[in-house]
Amino acid sequence: MEIGRCVTLILLCWVFVLRIGAEELEQNQPAERISGSAGDVLEDDPVGRLKVFVYELPSKYNKKILQKDPRCLTHMFAAEIFMHRFLLSSPVRTLNPEEADWFYTPVYTTCDLTPNGLPLPFKSPRVMRSAIQYISSNWPYWNRTEGADHFFMVPHDFGACFHYQEEKAIERGILHMLKRATLVQTFGQRNHVCLKEGSITIPPYAPPQKMHAHFIPPEIPRSIFVYFRGLFYDVGNDPEGGYYARGARASVWENFKDNPLFDISTDHPTTYYEDMQRAIFCLCPLGWAPWSPRLVEGVIFGCIPVIIADDIVLPFADAIPWEDIGVFVAEEDVPNLDTILTSIPPDVILRKQRLLANPSMKQAMLFPQPAQPGDAFHQILNGLARKLPHDRSVYLKPGEKVLNWTAGPVGDLKPW
Repeated sequence: MEIGRCVTLILLCWVFVLRIGAEELEQNQPAERISGSAGDVLEDDPVGRLKVFVYELPSKYNKKILQKDPRCLTHMFAAEIFMHRFLLSSPVRTLNPEEADWFYTPVYTTCDLTPNGLPLPFKSPRVMRSAIQYISSNWPYWNRTEGADHFFMVPHDFGACFHYQEEKAIERGILHMLKRATLVQTFGQRNHVCLKEGSITIPPYAPPQKMHAHFIPPEIPRSIFVYFRGLFYDVGNDPEGGYYARGARASVWENFKDNPLFDISTDHPTTYYEDMQRAIFCLCPLGWAPWSPRLVEGVIFGCIPVIIADDIVLPFADAIPWEDIGVFVAEEDVPNLDTILTSIPPDVILRKQRLLANPSMKQAMLFPQPAQPGDAFHQILNGLARKLPHDRSVYLKPGEKVLNWTAGPVGDLKPW
């Protein structure tokens, strides 16, 4: 027992020394420059490189859905709403569909919320199917390619598989009508049936103004070594345990609930954002899906994200040097988290902190209103621009059909 106390004391002193060194270096060094294969496109200007035509849909597909439940404006899937608003006033928008590179269908598929604010995806396939039927009946452009020059926002847990539980999402698969389109989605996991090749992976929505309102002075020391707030077990949806987060969150709790270096809890304090700014490492474990809003919060608040999600595909990976700013821990290595994190040299930690301090890094993770250069809207447009020009093979011959409109669960075929 005495040996354990001594080890804990030594580790706590180590954290204190690291923070002192960080303060001294941060006062004398500017934010680290982002360079290399990732980072070079953070400040690209997509204007002039593509034109987007926005379909005008009946309000039942978007505005009326939002009027029914305005909470959709603040939940983590709200990017679909703000992308629509952004494009309506963006210089990349064209009113002439004949000159468009891309076609966008503004349908809000994540705005069916439970009383406690969680999105229900069960109507989403019918809503999306109905919207596609509408555009294919009123314009000729979908039918030329069956969606190959169209993009859709599908920010559900598992994207266009439209379910929050992985097993059910895999069983459903990507909505067949979207299999030629480009999907813009929060979900990204390599070799997964719910990640279509060519998809653009984006960060979940985090309210920019709310986050900016919680900034604390940068000179306040980062006195917390590891920080996490959230569920460790989802008893309601996974009563037997072990399936939720593939057991990774449960392992964090079981191994480190009594470790003084780990400030972890299910409580969500009013000082949550401030606490992240006092922490060196912020755990970003998978939940039902590999991604988490903590990824955005960690970057914004300069807390090194500890990413625990095997095979995750991170947002804007061609623009953001995730390997340089984060720490990746395999799900099976969670019991060794304390050893892994305390073994990282102070100079490596300091460089990650300086990279996180780069304003362009933070900008790329947010959807501000109004839009700002280099923000998440522009990163999406950059992703679309890099997929141009479309290969001629995407254009179908007259009368040619590829997609099967009747594929998928029978319930999806019901009218909406």
